[in-house]
Amino acid sequence: MTERFRSTSEEKGKTMKITVTKDGPYLVSGGVPLSIEKEICNDDEGYCRNWRVIKTFSVQEQYSLCRCGRSRNMPFCDGTHAKIAFNGIETAGGETYLRHPTVIMGPGLELLDHENLCVHARFCMRAGGIWNLTKQSGIREARETAIEEACNCPSGRLVIRDRASGKEVEPALGKSIAVIENPAKGEHGPLWVRGGIPVVSADGKTYTVRNRLTLCRCGKSGNKPFCDGSHVEH
Repeated sequence: MTERFRSTSEEKGKTMKITVTKDGPYLVSGGVPLSIEKEICNDDEGYCRNWRVIKTFSVQEQYSLCRCGRSRNMPFCDGTHAKIAFNGIETAGGETYLRHPTVIMGPGLELLDHENLCVHARFCMRAGGIWNLTKQSGIREARETAIEEACNCPSGRLVIRDRASGKEVEPALGKSIAVIENPAKGEHGPLWVRGGIPVVSADGKTYTVRNRLTLCRCGKSGNKPFCDGSHVEH
């Protein structure tokens, strides 16, 4: 029974995908789990340290998530995009930014920084910031904190690589989508896609499959379908 269940779960995972529709919502298929999460500040200085689930939706085989930012049934689509003539043209292009990150070198770690993917989750600011921590990664505490901060970056802007092995250090994330909310700052963040779920463009192109990425749900990103932090700036 265990092997049968594992096989069924693996097959289900292979069918999961997110399809961007032309000037419309994200169509999610394959029974992808969906939850709403928000940032929690646990230290005296107010730095973000972890995540908390505040609502989990029942698993549906298919559902549509709002992309225009105007639905009255968030995070789900209610058809408002058609009423407001939403322009959802995808501008991410060939994702060349993934091939040319800023690289910060340290004695034990190197940090790959894809800056234009920043969604302002702010987990990277604690203890002097992940950039300084990477440069001090010969110190055990600095190394561990840098890895923790990178793994909490929902968009995958920040990726840590171990210099000794050459391997990237990634959190173990099950295939799921989380709606990021930050009530303390009044921010409604992006859709956090986890575990390597394929995102397919309106013209049928599959974007780079990543363990962590964030999709715009305010409709204002200049890097659609991905979030570029515009929900904070507008």
